[in-house]
Parts: sequence; structure tokens; C-alpha cells
Amino acid sequence: MEFAELIRTGQAQAELLRGPEEPPLRGTLCITGHHLMLSPGPQATPDLWLLLLRNVDSIEKRVAGDSGTITLRCKDLRVLQLDIEGVEATLDIARSIEALSSLESVITSFPFFYRPKGLRLGDAWHFHPPECYYKRVARETNAWRLSEANEDFSLCPSYPRAVIVPRAVDDSALARSARFRQGGRFPVLSYYHAPSGTVLLRAGQPLTGPQKRRCSEDEDLLRAVLAGARPGARGFIVDTRSPQAAKQARMTGGGTEAKAAYPGWKRLHRPLETGRPLQESFVRLVEACGDLEQSMDRWLNRLESCRWLSHVKETLSTACLAAQSMEQEGACVLVHGAEGTDSTLLITSLAQLILDPLSRTMAGFQELIEREWIQAGHPFQLRCAHSAFSHARPKHEAPTFLLFLDCVWQLGRQFPLSLEFGEGMLLALFDHAYASPFGTFLCNNEKERCLCEVRTRTHSLWSGLSQPKEQRKLRNPLYVPNPLAIWPSAEPQSLRLWQGLFLRGTRPPEPSEVAWEKVWQIVTDQEKTEGSQPTDSASEAGP
Repeated sequence: MEFAELIRTGQAQAELLRGPEEPPLRGTLCITGHHLMLSPGPQATPDLWLLLLRNVDSIEKRVAGDSGTITLRCKDLRVLQLDIEGVEATLDIARSIEALSSLESVITSFPFFYRPKGLRLGDAWHFHPPECYYKRVARETNAWRLSEANEDFSLCPSYPRAVIVPRAVDDSALARSARFRQGGRFPVLSYYHAPSGTVLLRAGQPLTGPQKRRCSEDEDLLRAVLAGARPGARGFIVDTRSPQAAKQARMTGGGTEAKAAYPGWKRLHRPLETGRPLQESFVRLVEACGDLEQSMDRWLNRLESCRWLSHVKETLSTACLAAQSMEQEGACVLVHGAEGTDSTLLITSLAQLILDPLSRTMAGFQELIEREWIQAGHPFQLRCAHSAFSHARPKHEAPTFLLFLDCVWQLGRQFPLSLEFGEGMLLALFDHAYASPFGTFLCNNEKERCLCEVRTRTHSLWSGLSQPKEQRKLRNPLYVPNPLAIWPSAEPQSLRLWQGLFLRGTRPPEPSEVAWEKVWQIVTDQEKTEGSQPTDSASEAGP
């Protein structure tokens, strides 16, 4: 199929309204296979306005007289309005946008055509391989090894080729454990906590079923985890489902670890919403944030009823439980829900941010995203197919990654000096997860990325974000390395609405951006002043 077949009109004259306090932009509107472009007239600014069509979440069109209006609600939560000359041109442009923004083919998406200046294909894809983290673990303990049993993705299509597993467990045992776990997701190491000698693991649910099946290799694997930790170590299994949901799962082939089969492990249920309930919460929150006519009582009622901050609270509380079990109780922790690709990754990644100072650096945070979300098999293509405005409501969509970013934002607000990255980094990750010129968030797992040749045919987001002009927008100018764990408060009065994201379509961004730049300027000036002052020894030295 050619893109030209879906473009019904070449160009039209239009006026673009981009948001509050931004002047309208008038010029020639054009459509390409991947972009909507508006070129201002010769009297205006020479900059070309571009919108990646993949960013369009919903489109509304209205015609009146000899003109029309198209309202574009974008996946990044911005709302754009196009006033177009000509009824036929309006309808043709609307149909073209609808067709081009909903293409499902991965290999025809824009990342496969994006070739920015200064970047080379293949750059930064090698920044965060599993082998890199394994080397850090190997420096602390020899109880773990890097297994390539999943080299051809035959054990688990949603795991990477190499995973970290107990040294005492061979690859044949891993294969049998994989057959006993949902989606083949046998327990693998997520994080090694050196101060306590304990580990954080993730997996899919065990397939015990109504007959309460067992798998000796799976039991041996978790027994080896405790044996490789400090003497007398015990373990907690944090199940992100309610006891009732876990019981229902057993009736359909899933289940939980039987207490008698896994000595030394204790199961804790900490239910977290996923799937459609989480998506509906996101939609209701965005709807409430976009209503500028409501009263204070109405706003507070809608904020409470959407339950988004309740999801943030429950997620942070569960992450703190996992982190506390490791650092303060010296226990190993296994996290799983049903599939192990959503709430499981939410908890394992947040627990690492709480405990691990390296994860709070710019490079460490990028590695965390790569290792715990992308390589760990979060299905980005399914979960982020639509944002909050689409009228379609497929059951596989859920803003799980957004919930993670919101929790990280709460951490940064409560500990403003402890994260090397700032809000700009979190906003960039949200934007790129839903629509991006880079290939990092394409597909649902590593197997699909290999089949589509994503790593050799697209650019990595990490390469784009490492450019010097981007760093100032992403880094926290107040960052001071903190070697300690950071324990966030999950009390309701401690949590805030992430205004920089959820209100970005209703308030101008300039004040916060100006304030951010001012802080950078103050810090830069201070560093120059300190660098220019003579040291004591220099001032006391004679001629």
C-alpha cells in the first residue's frame, strides 16, 4: 500500500490554534505519509510546524458555510484546532488524517524512515544490554549467572535473549519452569541489593490450575534463590492481585504458589488495578482536567471519583513494601500478577528507584527503563495504541507506563535533590511511548523487535536524548547524589496531581519552562563564581 492512496488532498489554507496564550498560526497545510505540516506565509515566522500523525488520538470535524474546523486531540494530551478554507478540503483532510493515523503496520511507521542529522543507525542500541547489568551483579556475588537459554525466544517470547538466573539452576530446569509459568515467564533476577545481599525477582503466575499442579524445577529455582542469598534468608511473594482474583485465576488454569511447595516463601497480596479499570481512570481524569467551567466542588469530586491518585498511592505503597522487605527485613522478593508484564514491572522498577542510587542518575534511569520495561516485555504497542481521547476502548490498552512515570514524578517532588533527571525527562518518555520518531518503544517484546529489525533500521531514543541541546531540558540542575534509599510518603496529603502533564493542554507551559531555565542559570552562575575564586593555599602563597 502506498501512502499516496490515503492522501485525499495535497494542501489547503488553514489557521492553527495550538493552545492557551499561544498566537494562532496561519499558512499552507500539507499532509505527508507520516506528518501534518503547516508552512506559515512569507510575512510570518519561517519555522515549519509539524505534527506526527501517529500522535493523533481522535479527530472531530465540523463544517459551516464555505469553511470547516478540525479538532485534533493528541496522545500527548494536547488539543489542536484547525480552521480550514473550503468544505471539501476540510473533509478530505479529516479523512486523510483518520486513515494515516490509524495504520497498524510497524515497519511502515515513521521510525523506519526517520534519519536525523548527527545520528547514525545503531548508535545507543548497545547502551543497556542485559550483560551490562549482569557484570554489576557478578562483582557482588557469584550466586547468579547469565543464561542464554532463551536465545531463540523459544522459552519465553517476552523475555530478552539473555536473563540472570541462579547459578545452581541449569537451562533444562529453566525450560520446565517456563512451561509452568504464564507466558513462559519463569522467575528471573530483576535487581540485586548488595547492602543486604537480597534479590528482587519477577515472573508470571504459576499455572497450578484447579488440580493444583506443581513443578519441582520451579520449586527448586526459588529454593536456590534463598540458598544464594545471605544465611537464613526468607522470601516474600508479592502478588499484585487480590486473593479473590488469584483464586478465580486458578479456576482458569492460573494460580498461586502453594505454601507447602515453596518453604521459606510467604505470599502477600497487594491488589493493583490494570487493564480497562486503569484506562477508564485515566480517561476520566483527563476529562476532568479539560473542563474549565466546573466549580471547585465539582472538580474535587471528579478528581476523587476517577481514582487516579488512589492508583498512585497503592502503587507507591506496594513498591515501598517490596523495597522495605529487602533492605530492612533482609528478605528476597518475587513479584508477579497474572501475566507479569504490567503491575509486576511497575513494582520492580519503582522498588529499584527507592533503593538504588544508580537508578536515580540519568544513565541509570535510562538503563532501568530499557531493562525493566522494554527488554522485560511490557507490550507498549498494545498498551499505548491510544491515549485518553480515543472513542475506541480495546481491552488491551492501559496507561501502566504512565502510572510508573507519575509515581516517579511524585518521588522527584518529595526528593527534589535526589533524581538527576527532571520533569522534562518524564514528559519526554510519556510522549515517545505513545508516538515517537525513534524505535525504542516499538512492538511488544524483544522477539517482535528482532523480527522487525528495529535495532538495525531505526534510531534509539537514548541516542536522541543524549544530544547536548536536549540535556538541559532533561536534567535536574539541583541534583546531589544521595547514597541512601529514599522512602516516599504515599499518604493522600503527600500526593499531588501532575500538573505539568495533565494540565498541559489547558495552561501555557512557558512559566514552568522559564522557571526551570532560571534555576539552571543560577546554578551555572554559582559554579562559575566558585570556579573563579582562588583557593586558600593560592591566596596565602607568596610572590
